Amino acid sequence: MTADLDAAERLCELDDAARQVLLGPQRPIVLLPRREGTAVADAVAPFNRYLGLFLPYTPLHHLLFAVGHFSALVMTSGNLSEEPIAIANHEAVRRLRGLADCFLVHNRDILLRCDDSVTRICGGRSRQLRRSRGFVPVPVFLRDDLPSVLAVGGELKNTVCLTKGRQAFLSQHIGDLENTESYGFFEEAIEHLQRILEITPLAVAYDLHPDYFATRWALAQEEVPQIGVQHHHAHIASCMGENHLEGRVIGLALDGTGYGTDGHIWGGEVLLADYGGFERVAHLAYVPLPGGEAAIREPWRMAVSYLVRHFGCDFVRDLPFAKSIPPQNLKILLQMIEQGINSPLTSSCGRLFDAVAALAGIRRQVNYEAQAAIELEMAIGNSRAADLYPFELAPEGGGWIIDTRAMFEALLEDINHGVAVADISRRFHNGLAEALAKVASRLRDDYGCERVCLSGGTFQNVYLFTSLCDRLEKAGLRIFAHSEVPAGDGGLSLGQALVAACTLGRH
Repeated sequence: MTADLDAAERLCELDDAARQVLLGPQRPIVLLPRREGTAVADAVAPFNRYLGLFLPYTPLHHLLFAVGHFSALVMTSGNLSEEPIAIANHEAVRRLRGLADCFLVHNRDILLRCDDSVTRICGGRSRQLRRSRGFVPVPVFLRDDLPSVLAVGGELKNTVCLTKGRQAFLSQHIGDLENTESYGFFEEAIEHLQRILEITPLAVAYDLHPDYFATRWALAQEEVPQIGVQHHHAHIASCMGENHLEGRVIGLALDGTGYGTDGHIWGGEVLLADYGGFERVAHLAYVPLPGGEAAIREPWRMAVSYLVRHFGCDFVRDLPFAKSIPPQNLKILLQMIEQGINSPLTSSCGRLFDAVAALAGIRRQVNYEAQAAIELEMAIGNSRAADLYPFELAPEGGGWIIDTRAMFEALLEDINHGVAVADISRRFHNGLAEALAKVASRLRDDYGCERVCLSGGTFQNVYLFTSLCDRLEKAGLRIFAHSEVPAGDGGLSLGQALVAACTLGRH
């Protein structure tokens, strides 16, 4: 938090759009390119070229800057990782006593938890990464009147959504539903929205993943119809609803995890979709996810998985990359992949980023979600590499598989020749953008559909987003993306509500 706009200018590069968002009444955190040589410690945002800046928005903030004689404060939310923020004095002291040296308490109770909103400027527009304080409960205005539906979102970055006429009310950021505190907050948010909006929903929409807390809650609401919505269909529907689109679109849905209709883990998907349904017309090739959740925390596992798929176990054992892995760990992992033990199949774009980051030497183990992918993007730096790694499109039925073998061959060749990590990262991003643009162009030619919706957490990657948009524009395609709601799972509930409302309308 900086005292004023001048202090913000000394830390980060600001354009007119950034200044407008920083000074807006919502006072969100804005991710901005940091200036070289700033006094902010590297540990504040390690391996990241961006800082999150925001301006004072309460009297207490202004008092702190007035008496402290400093121009910036490093702030973080009052919670342990994966838990909701503490809002009561006794709760804060109990939960955070091992983290904070002092507590400034108050005799005014906080009614509801509400995290700071987070935005970034991309493509000349402010785009939501976390839609919360300042933006909630302002509705997202829709094209048409809809029946009232409650959508309960996904497991990560959870929000819930209630529709009322032509308005969709998303809750504040609830977070990851991985513990009892977060689940309690989830129930509080639903009760609060229903009470203040005076809405009794006609149906409950939920994600298809059977183990999500939100899904289990929805399936317990037996007094109303329950409508399951596929994860990536909801992403594309969310983008359509925000942009007031009707009819069929080409949907590029890229993220880390989403339960597919075939029981596999999706995440690199190209859909032909409308609110009423979707057809999966292309996707990244399946690879094993060895260890399940462990492979998300340890990207080196995905690197091994991709290499085994394309080149075999013996090839992997002889690589310098494999020599850095404890032999017993590598042996067990190869056995898991070969025998299909705890290795569900995935087409996840997030896991592809993990594999590339691990092979490039950027990140083999993560401390937070998408860390490897973020650092892979940051590694591009000032690279000017104009070429790209090739992705092959293999026909499958009426669509395509986006195969990665040729990409990994080129990647390994660059690693063997000592090519700079910045150039490796840029070539990977360029290659993926080129492959997606080719698929979209072929679908336009085959189906006469020229509108492309971009959704899913991977599109918070600025370089990939802008590179893909450039290619789609040159191909004559019309691009629609998120700005009001997050591209990631924070916008999922909006799409669920729209698909469920369409289902209700048909019946």
